Amino acid sequence: MKLTLRVWRQKNADADGAMSTYEVDGISSDMSFLEMLDTLNEELILKGEDPVAFDHDCREGICGACSLVINGDAHGPERTTTCQLHMRSFKDGDTIDIEPWRASAFPVVKDLVVDRSAFDRIIQAGGYITAPTGTAPEAHATPVPKPDADYAFEHAECIGCGACVAACPNGAAMLFTSAKINHLNVLPQGAPERESRVLDMVAQMDDEGFGGCTLTGECATACPKGIPLMSITNMNKEWLRATRKAGKR
Repeated sequence: MKLTLRVWRQKNADADGAMSTYEVDGISSDMSFLEMLDTLNEELILKGEDPVAFDHDCREGICGACSLVINGDAHGPERTTTCQLHMRSFKDGDTIDIEPWRASAFPVVKDLVVDRSAFDRIIQAGGYITAPTGTAPEAHATPVPKPDADYAFEHAECIGCGACVAACPNGAAMLFTSAKINHLNVLPQGAPERESRVLDMVAQMDDEGFGGCTLTGECATACPKGIPLMSITNMNKEWLRATRKAGKR
């Protein structure tokens, strides 16, 4: 395959960025999208040019690091992570636009790499259990009803890639935050801090500068792990419950 790549290049957070055009040839349809970018970078290095910076780690669809906007879609035309997107999703001669996540809370570090530490701070605000528990308990010591376990596992699948933010026209982080809150709040271990968790994490999300949610649904459509839109509704119910309870104290 021969492709034309229009790639966002930006030297650092303070520099102005622009799209640069590159031609790549000999691309196999069995390559992943990141392997195709590796091929481009090998050619740039051989020419003595600066390779394109992009984020990646496991390349197995688990870590969520490989976050790119491809032809206007978060992670590209398939509902998967960028590392699991293969070049058979494109045709010979295609022009492909490659950009970083676009959100004020995700500042560009270089080229296609953005700083997603805002997600870390949301989790730090309440996405854990502070009660000392000692060593790990026996697996069946705390019975969890299967519907609750299934619900928790469904939300625990969130890999924090940020596709929900990139796809949202408002740059909202509600789907990510709701996944982390609902994952813990439904389990017995998370019950003691249920109210403080949702209040603290939502407050931190707002402080990070993410946009407001208008339930357009683009976040759930783009999520590679299929976190449902209902997750946001359930988080809003948790937040209202916690707010009312706090107001009565």
